[in-house]
Amino acid sequence: MDNISIRIFQGTTQPYPPADINIVIDVIRAFTVSHIAFLRKAREVLLVNTVEEAFALKALNPNYLLAGEIAGIPIPHFDLDNSPHTFSVAYLEDKTLVQKTSNGVKATLLALNAETILVTGLSNARNTAMHANKIAEGKDICSINIIASHEGDDDDLACAEYIQDILLNQQKIKVDGIKSRILDSRPAQKFFDAEKIEFDARDMNYCASEIACDFVMLVDKSADIPRIIMKAK
Repeated sequence: MDNISIRIFQGTTQPYPPADINIVIDVIRAFTVSHIAFLRKAREVLLVNTVEEAFALKALNPNYLLAGEIAGIPIPHFDLDNSPHTFSVAYLEDKTLVQKTSNGVKATLLALNAETILVTGLSNARNTAMHANKIAEGKDICSINIIASHEGDDDDLACAEYIQDILLNQQKIKVDGIKSRILDSRPAQKFFDAEKIEFDARDMNYCASEIACDFVMLVDKSADIPRIIMKAK
């Protein structure tokens, strides 16, 4: 689309410039996990920067489920880890989740300076790009930041370039190539290391796949705690 201006950023250390739309990517694994949670009929996902914030919310709301990781490792006394496979078999219907992760959540909380904030992994990338295009159609000029939250790694960058290709209707990038880049990326390798038993290789089946659904993941920043909700695509 001629009216779209796109910038791609990597990492969680820089301030992202204001934009009409921010799309935040965490393929391995935060927003693949969020996608699976909504497929399992979760109600919402609250986003927090610290473990202390998560526990404080749990103390006030015992039915909330805490989910996340630090350096990829499950957080002690959290209800759930950051594994798409774990989420795929968890009972989450109508549950509120509280998510704390090292990259995707952190990047999102730094990216609230946009009219619309969307989050995704590869699993929902096409829907996310198409939804952003619908928003852009109603504007003379639409600025979009695509934020690959893993700094210096190819998994999120590959997904960012795929989304950019869809937004611009270039049709130059094939999803199979993106899947290969994700599986070959540095963050993926620990999942295939038999000695790293804390990482489940089955997670990569979700992270490197497109998963059909009828929604995108929108960040609602209107309350004190930003939350991800489902929005019809």
